[in-house]
Amino acid sequence: MLFVPANRPERYLKAQAGEAGALILDLEDSVPPSAKDEARANLAQMLAAQPKHQQVWVRVNPASSGLLLEDLAAVVPGKPFGILLPKCSGRESLLPVCHQLDALETAFGVPLGHTRVLPIATETGGSMFHLGEFAGATPRLWGITWGGEDLAADIGAFGNRVEGRFTEPYRIARSMCLYAAAAAGVRAIDTVSVAINAPGEVQAESAEAFRDGFVGKMAVHPGQLAPINEGFRYAPE
Repeated sequence: MLFVPANRPERYLKAQAGEAGALILDLEDSVPPSAKDEARANLAQMLAAQPKHQQVWVRVNPASSGLLLEDLAAVVPGKPFGILLPKCSGRESLLPVCHQLDALETAFGVPLGHTRVLPIATETGGSMFHLGEFAGATPRLWGITWGGEDLAADIGAFGNRVEGRFTEPYRIARSMCLYAAAAAGVRAIDTVSVAINAPGEVQAESAEAFRDGFVGKMAVHPGQLAPINEGFRYAPE
């Protein structure tokens, strides 16, 4: 699942010809505040050109930003496969967004329930205590993913990796994502690798995720796609 900044439509066209199984048009971290309106305005054209061979998702801004509802209003008419919801802390964060999607799909004539939701469920310390709440929450829930970068900032860490491997607080978050997804009966998607120009490291991280039960992984650079796909490949036997 490759992130593509929504203010860079030329990258979207390149990504459609790449090896990603899904594209995530990003309205959040990869878009500076001064470009948020531009990115949102690009969505209609970008979503009108969704490739047939790839899912197209949109990462919206979190509710705490004050931008979420405006993002959703721009996203829903384009009928993406779903939204990636950052800073999601259990049902208290998830259900209001689902109600907003109900209203917007009704208003724009989109089939009710079309927009799936993939929450990033571990980006704050508090969210770790709500991972068991996703089971049975909503039929919109397509999967659960986790994140270690915002979590590190939230808990005041100086770093989250040693020699390329997550340290214990983040491995707990990774494991809890697997358990939460299993409890909810949905897919577990592994977080991004920050390794660029290090395909061996990305492949090893991907193979570990595949071994442990994740069914996909997010990527921040096209160069990570080949090692991710290799890591998620079944051995011949």
